[in-house]
Amino acid sequence: MKMTEYQSSKDRKYTETLINSAPKEAAAFLNLKYTAERSDGVIPVKYRELMSVAVALTTQCSYCIEAHMKNAIEAGATKEEIGETVFIAAALRAGGAVCNGLFAMRIFEEEIAKKAL
Repeated sequence: MKMTEYQSSKDRKYTETLINSAPKEAAAFLNLKYTAERSDGVIPVKYRELMSVAVALTTQCSYCIEAHMKNAIEAGATKEEIGETVFIAAALRAGGAVCNGLFAMRIFEEEIAKKAL
């Protein structure tokens, strides 16, 4: 059977299979997820969901993007808030590349210095 797509909403039918394959780990993950996404925290639900959208965009998890976009809209997020969230996430992702670039430059300098010895 040839694979025609790598990620699809049809994959969700494997949720129970995955959970049953590692029940303790799944329970710990789901508890963390439930705790982080609770509605009774100090941070309002809309802001929690906008943060979740931003993280989902940077981790490139399509399932997370879909779920948290729906949750953000339900919590009252506007198109403009989503737009700003997208570009904030993009800027921070790019900033991470720059910071890792600094690390790369340090490694370069250290390696060149070793060769000079």
